[in-house]
Amino acid sequence: MDYQALYKSKLTTAAEAVKLVRSGDWVDYTWCTNHPVALDKALAERGPELQDVKVRGGVTMWMPEIAKADDAGDHFAWHSWHCSGVDRKIIAKGMGWFCPIRYSELPRYYRENLPPTDVVMMQVPPMDSHGNFSLSLAPSHLYDMCARAKHIIVEVNENLPVVYGLNKTEINIEQVTYVVEGENPPIAELGSAAPSDVDKAVANLIVPEIPNGACLQLGIGGMPNAVGAMIAQSDLKDLGVHTEMYVDGFVDIALAGKINGKNKNLDYGRQVFAFAAGTKKLYDYVDRNPDVMGATVDYTNDVQVIAQLDKFISINNAVDLDLFGQVNAESAGIKHISGTGGQLDFVMGAYLSKGGKSFICLSSAMKAKDGTLKSRIVPTLTPGSIATDPRSCVQYIVTEYGMVNLKGLSTWQRAEALISIAHPQFRDELIAEAEKMHIWRRSNK
Repeated sequence: MDYQALYKSKLTTAAEAVKLVRSGDWVDYTWCTNHPVALDKALAERGPELQDVKVRGGVTMWMPEIAKADDAGDHFAWHSWHCSGVDRKIIAKGMGWFCPIRYSELPRYYRENLPPTDVVMMQVPPMDSHGNFSLSLAPSHLYDMCARAKHIIVEVNENLPVVYGLNKTEINIEQVTYVVEGENPPIAELGSAAPSDVDKAVANLIVPEIPNGACLQLGIGGMPNAVGAMIAQSDLKDLGVHTEMYVDGFVDIALAGKINGKNKNLDYGRQVFAFAAGTKKLYDYVDRNPDVMGATVDYTNDVQVIAQLDKFISINNAVDLDLFGQVNAESAGIKHISGTGGQLDFVMGAYLSKGGKSFICLSSAMKAKDGTLKSRIVPTLTPGSIATDPRSCVQYIVTEYGMVNLKGLSTWQRAEALISIAHPQFRDELIAEAEKMHIWRRSNK
């Protein structure tokens, strides 16, 4: 097979390629850093002549051109599998919606539950000598999405890293309808704020619970990043990585010599992830690095896979939680913030792991827009809030005031434990509410 000749035969402009899109079509922008750029601009230019084009994406890193026009919602409808701040802005504009998922199931949705996508558009690194395009930073669910797509348009970006994987982490030029050579824009970066004193206090409680030889999963946010920074500065050794999202914190830990994966029961020596986003430091680190491995999310987030990895440590954030132990990690009432993602899978998988632990961390309180302090530990979840993790699955809850393990506790014991790590300003109020709900017992504490 002359792959270069096949490549040239499919090479075209973005303007020509997007003519594949028709009114009423389902178009997929894929995921995070792999969202298209030149193709998005070309499709936006066609907007006035199109109606009811439904577009899927997720963890959107920049505002798509198709969403910028004042009347964009008359032509395009955005569907997000997991919301970033950009996705929230599109939803607020009235032209976007969240698609509730259990992230580990997403490849199967494309295989079995969704009709074939009409047109897939995505950025990829340059083709290799075997005619393959790496799915780069977001193998996630993209192979299964492409397997049933009617048309696939790849937009080549020389700045995207090549990420190695075992299977379903690349597509071949034979599967592609058109190739567009873009302008090679820099990869969108996801920075993180410096850890606050609260973040550091939470990290100080979690890190001593991590044993040598642990396998790590870190969620996104200030607290998991603070834990990662502290691990990099600790005496921990022989760590492994198996995570949904690969973030800068892992790079810091690896460069500090803490990661070798030699104790991993699966994927010995490899840092495994479903997608990655961070700074240029991360993108340079994963490029053609045999120590890291991209994988599909139905592997990385599979509870049964996670359970096979000994000493699995899962660390994630929450928006708030109630006195029953229900964790909301995705909404503020009916206002959607992020998504279910893989948090529940990792909470369950970590507990099933031999020597494993799962931690949900959050600040005890937050300042509202009017400046008043509000507790993140509440009597019951606000109406409309999503219970990301049911009370029966949660293990460790951590705030700057302490850490509690909810496994095996009765309702009154849970209430007492959670109130003990709530902000002191709200503890009497929470006790009063717990009494009303008949989940309080006057103990000797």
